[in-house]
Amino acid sequence: MDLKEVIRTAAERKASDVFLKANMVPAIRVNGSVEVLDLPPVSGPDLQTTVESLMSPEQLSHFKAHHEMDLAFDVDGVCRVRANLYQQRHQSAMVMRLVPLQVMTLEELGLPPVLKELAACRQGLILVTGPTGCGKSTTLAAMVDLINRTRRCNIVTVEDPVEFVYDDQLATVSQREVGIDTDSFTAALRHVVRQSPDVILIGEMRDTETMNVALQASETGHLVFSTVHTASAGETLERIVNMFPPHEKNQICLRMAGSLRGVVSQKLLPRADGKGRVAACEILVATPTVSKLVEEGRSSQLHAVMAEGGFYGMQTLNQCLARYAKAGLITEEEALFAATTVTELKQLLRR
Repeated sequence: MDLKEVIRTAAERKASDVFLKANMVPAIRVNGSVEVLDLPPVSGPDLQTTVESLMSPEQLSHFKAHHEMDLAFDVDGVCRVRANLYQQRHQSAMVMRLVPLQVMTLEELGLPPVLKELAACRQGLILVTGPTGCGKSTTLAAMVDLINRTRRCNIVTVEDPVEFVYDDQLATVSQREVGIDTDSFTAALRHVVRQSPDVILIGEMRDTETMNVALQASETGHLVFSTVHTASAGETLERIVNMFPPHEKNQICLRMAGSLRGVVSQKLLPRADGKGRVAACEILVATPTVSKLVEEGRSSQLHAVMAEGGFYGMQTLNQCLARYAKAGLITEEEALFAATTVTELKQLLRR
């Protein structure tokens, strides 16, 4: 099997993912749907050889012991690949996410202008949230790239693995990959504030220790970006607070209220014309009212504030979906499928 040729074919088809399993025909995901390529099945020995060729001796040893491995590599002139290698039915398999070599701008992605304002903050915490495969990394990359092009500063990223690669422009960018450049998120974040960063990108906030470091960094004058696997702004704040012991929750609410600058929760939906996908975003901006609600732990009231906060660039997911559906960008069926509250969205569509 020529892995590069499979990836090249997938990139030409504008696929987001490639699926490889032993004795199965390679498949790709295009606009959210999985399609089978017109290629012969991949034999088990071929796939095993391919999987092993992607790993260093240390990674291969880890894979044989744990049967899981995340890594990234480049296919010259085509794309960058984030791969997850795993084992199923006693044989190796892999899923590859295709990452463009060029970072798209916020305008090219069709994202709201308020994201530019959030990226212009000099300190605080900005979270991009949503389910797996919703474009969180792409949105974050666009915001970091904007800072790289417009601000003289030092950017440090900690990722597992490194996805988008940035060339130094006005900013200096250091990208650290867990397992290669550092042992763990915890180890990297313990030392990151000594690397004189102005902007810190944390690939994912997975535990209380990572969240603590992110909050500390944002409290001490750094701009911190990260992701959380949550479906809405309110749910994001509840998830973070509930990860800590009960006796720490009031203190965490207070710290979040002081540090939070914004939350962008998004979903990717197929366009009505079948030409790609569009990101539907819920946006929370840390106004004084929002900060007060966060401080008091009243996350359930944030939805109403977002619905009325259009002046500040805020919007609920349902407001975004209704606007897209009315403009013909997505179908009503897709909008209702993605809605947080179907009844509310139906009311918005009738107006």
